[in-house]
Amino acid sequence: MAGGLGLKELTNGGSAPNVTLPSLSGPIEAAIRSRRSVRAFRPQMVDPTLLEHLIAGAGWAPSPHNAQPWRFVVVTTDGSKRDLAEAMGERFRADLLADGLSEASVTARVRASVERLTRTPALIIVCMVEDGLDAYPDVMRRVAERTMAMQSIGAAVQNLLLVADSLGLGACWLCAPLFCPETVSETLALDSAWEPQALVLVGYPSKRPAVAQRKPSASLTVYR
Repeated sequence: MAGGLGLKELTNGGSAPNVTLPSLSGPIEAAIRSRRSVRAFRPQMVDPTLLEHLIAGAGWAPSPHNAQPWRFVVVTTDGSKRDLAEAMGERFRADLLADGLSEASVTARVRASVERLTRTPALIIVCMVEDGLDAYPDVMRRVAERTMAMQSIGAAVQNLLLVADSLGLGACWLCAPLFCPETVSETLALDSAWEPQALVLVGYPSKRPAVAQRKPSASLTVYR
């Protein structure tokens, strides 16, 4: 036993090397498995101190050169949530109509989207900045540098979700800002260097989603 983790041997019928791995029963694994994407919340407001804990946890994610290229916008006032939801909803409407959906279907989907954002107690917009990233003269390395920063944004959001779950909060990661970054920036009057990447819904769950199935790791892995 080490750190309370039970150990077992992985042989995988000879396709994987003989290694000793911890069983998925430790606190970290339990936290990862218990997290759910929560989309329905009680109307109770979230204490600002708890929101600060979420952002502090996100800030401990790994990042290229320790650049910490994330910035956070916390939206909790009814007016700001409504402005953001409606502005994003209009962009969503235009995209759906361009996709050929019926007016009735578009209206229903946009209404549901606006209601989801306005009814959520807190919205956290996660943005990316290029401060601290290495500068290269060639396109390939510039693209790679930005990709590393974007990957670290994902790590920061995962941290945020896990901290939320540990505090009894529910959260859900939405990628909608990627489809309308200018709309988000203009509505919230963000610094032009802040690039909206994600929107996280945060609140106290009104119901907890069922466990979603995961593909077995053996079907996703090759050993060389």
